[in-house]
Amino acid sequence: MSGSVEPRTSFVSVRREGHVAVITLSRPEAHNAISGAVADDLRLAARKVATDDEAWVVVIAAEGDKAFCVGADLKERGSFDLQDYYDNRRQVREMFGALRAIPQPTIASVFGFALGGGFEIALSCDLIVAAEGTQMGLPEARVGLLPAGGGTQLLTRSLGPARAKEMIFRGRRIDAAEASALALVCAVAPPDRLDRVTMEVALEICRSSPIAVREAKRSIDAALGVSMEEGIEIENASWERVIVSEDRGEGIAAFNEKREARWRNA
Repeated sequence: MSGSVEPRTSFVSVRREGHVAVITLSRPEAHNAISGAVADDLRLAARKVATDDEAWVVVIAAEGDKAFCVGADLKERGSFDLQDYYDNRRQVREMFGALRAIPQPTIASVFGFALGGGFEIALSCDLIVAAEGTQMGLPEARVGLLPAGGGTQLLTRSLGPARAKEMIFRGRRIDAAEASALALVCAVAPPDRLDRVTMEVALEICRSSPIAVREAKRSIDAALGVSMEEGIEIENASWERVIVSEDRGEGIAAFNEKREARWRNA
């Protein structure tokens, strides 16, 4: 399936390049704004790659050259009544839930503007690679809302409560350089090399055992909401799943034989 293109949904496409699955937002004419239809398509794409055993890393990318995603489709919401807001809220929550539930490591490849829900998509990923000049922020309070796609929780876990409050209360944007200084992004690339640098990060992760990486992600994520001892038990459960895997034997053999490991994800 390497290099093949999956049947395209209305606003999101999915393809796999080797062991890297790429989910692409495909609404550049609206700066990839999140309408109800986009939310549904992204939810389905996330669930699709989550069950693909040949996908060891997942990249979230976007079409266009202006914006990764500018957040909610405010033009669509302009005609909403209260019930429409509740219905849309369900769609958006399911979308973000599906993104956070992807068991493989996820990388957001952002450029231009990553604002509101677009920034929350990036924050929902494990790593962010940003093009130089990318503007990131959660400006929802400026339009009478709050970042409720996980933004208040994810940004706080990344930057701490004081910095998260300052950014959210003021609706302040940060660029890729400041995001890098704050350790929000793992790499900054020239715009014309964003795809290449993102793929380099993804392929570097693929050199590690996909089972070990998934279990490490599970343990790290659990550490945010449990006591130290509970976290240690979760870590031990992950160790027990890894130690019986074929990849564990292959990894040690490859090290001793001074060669690249041939992972089987089993």
